[in-house]
Amino acid sequence: MPLSYISRRLFHLLLILLGVSVLVFLMLRMIPGDPAQLLLGEYARPEELARLRTQLGLDRSYPIQYGIYLQSILRGDFGTSVRTGAPVVDEIGVRLLATIELSLAAMFIATLLGIVAGVISAVKQYSVFDYGSMFLALIGVSMPIFWLGLMLIYLLAVKFPILPMMGRISMGLEAPAVTGLVVVDTLIAGQLGACGDALRHLLLPACTLATIPMAIVARITRSSMLEVLNQDYVRTARAKGLGEAVVILRHALRNAFLPVVTVLGLNLGLLLGGAVLTETIFSWPGLGRYVVDSLMGRDYAAVQGCILIFAVLMALINLIVDLLYVLLDPRIRVHA
Repeated sequence: MPLSYISRRLFHLLLILLGVSVLVFLMLRMIPGDPAQLLLGEYARPEELARLRTQLGLDRSYPIQYGIYLQSILRGDFGTSVRTGAPVVDEIGVRLLATIELSLAAMFIATLLGIVAGVISAVKQYSVFDYGSMFLALIGVSMPIFWLGLMLIYLLAVKFPILPMMGRISMGLEAPAVTGLVVVDTLIAGQLGACGDALRHLLLPACTLATIPMAIVARITRSSMLEVLNQDYVRTARAKGLGEAVVILRHALRNAFLPVVTVLGLNLGLLLGGAVLTETIFSWPGLGRYVVDSLMGRDYAAVQGCILIFAVLMALINLIVDLLYVLLDPRIRVHA
C-alpha cells in the first residue's frame, strides 16, 4: 500500500478535524444564554458574573478564544469542566470507554446476525427465510430505539426478570481497572462470575443499539450477494465441482464484502456518536449522556471536547474503511 495514499488521507483527516473544531466553537457560542449566569444563578451580582466571565475567558473576542482553545487541544488539554471542576480529558476518558464497550458489543451482534441473515437470504432467494428476514429487517430499521429499549426493559427486566435493566455491573462487584472495558477487565482478572454479570448488564442495551445497524447490514449483504452470485466466476467455480460452501464463503462473500465494509464502518461511527438514547434509557454511564448534560449546563469545554473526540473517531473509522478497501480490492490498490 503506497505511503503517499496514507499520508494524503491523514492530511485530509487533519483538515476535517480543524473544520470541526471551528464549527463546534462557533455553534456553541450561538446558543442563547449566558454560561456565567447559568452557573451562578438568576440572582448573581454583576461583579460576580464579570469575574466568572473573565475566569472562563468569555470576555475576550472569538478569535482569541478559539486560538487559546486550539493551543490547549494541541497540548492535549481540553480544559476543565465548569460543572464538576474536573479535567475534561479525565471525564471523557472514563465515559468514552463505556461507550466503546457498548458500541463494540452492539456492532458485534449486528455484524454477526446481519451478515448471516443476508447471506442465507441471498442463497435461498424468495424462500420463507428470505421474506421473513427482510420483513424483520424492515421493522428493525423503522422501529424507534427508545420504544424498543423500554419494551425490552419491561419484558426482560420487569415482567420476566431475566436481565438487569441498568448499569454496567451489579453493586458489590468491582472490575479491576486495566482497559476500562468491564467485560474484558473481569475476564483478564479471572473473575468469571463478575464477567458473566457484566455481560448480562451489557446484553439489553447492546441488543437495543444493534437493531438498526443489524437490519441495514442484512439488507446490504443480501443485495450485494445476489449481485455477486450471478457473476461468471461464481458459475465457473460451481462448474469446477467446488462445494457450495466453498463457492459462497471463498468466492462470493469476499467480493460481496466491499459494500458491507462501508456500511459497517459508517454504522460503527454512528453507534459511537449516537448512543445517547440507549445510554439514557439503560443508565449507561457513557459519553452520550455526558454530552447532553454538558450541553444543558453550557459547559463549553466538555461539549467541545466530546464532539472533537466523536469527530476523531469517525474520521479514523473512515480512514480504516478506505484502507480496507485498498486491501480487499486489487483494482483500487492500483489507483491508490
